[in-house]
Amino acid sequence: MKMLKGLLSVLLVLVTLSSAMGKPEATTPKKEKRIPQTLSRGWGDQLIWAQTYEEALFWSRSKNKPLMVIFHLEDCPHSQSLKKAFAEDKVIQTLADEEFVILNLVYETTDKHLSPDGQYVPRILFVDPSMTVRADITGRYSNRLYAYEPADMKLCKSESCCNATISYSTSSNAQHHSFGFVSTVLSNMQRALKFLKTEL
Repeated sequence: MKMLKGLLSVLLVLVTLSSAMGKPEATTPKKEKRIPQTLSRGWGDQLIWAQTYEEALFWSRSKNKPLMVIFHLEDCPHSQSLKKAFAEDKVIQTLADEEFVILNLVYETTDKHLSPDGQYVPRILFVDPSMTVRADITGRYSNRLYAYEPADMKLCKSESCCNATISYSTSSNAQHHSFGFVSTVLSNMQRALKFLKTEL
């Protein structure tokens, strides 16, 4: 009888183990791989972007560099087109990397100076290291002063733009770059490098 009870116990253990092994494992559904979202949001992944307007102002003042603020929306086709042109323009990317504090925002800030002619996207504004919004640096559109289009990134081909030299000074040295053509955005970046107030 003891032997029968022992056999039944072993049999019960084996049945339990086999039924547990026969069940499919509970697996979590595989998620598709997602590319991590960076602060660049596609405007130039190799650039160092400020996270907030306040942080950007601090960097601008402490590094004595102008701030370039890009307002856009992820689902706006005009913003998407401008982003693609901005990210592909090597000259603008280099100048932004070397001489600017840069910030792109998908929301409005509480600083009303950053929307002098309204809240629309895409728009680009510049802020001096003295924390003065450069409302004098505008694009080429009279109804949206700070709007730019992909064509404004492309190097213009008119004779008035040919063989321009972009010069700017940094705290350490003067920089000179010669380009066959100059874009609206590039010329406005050059203007932003000439500070309104030299003493902070």
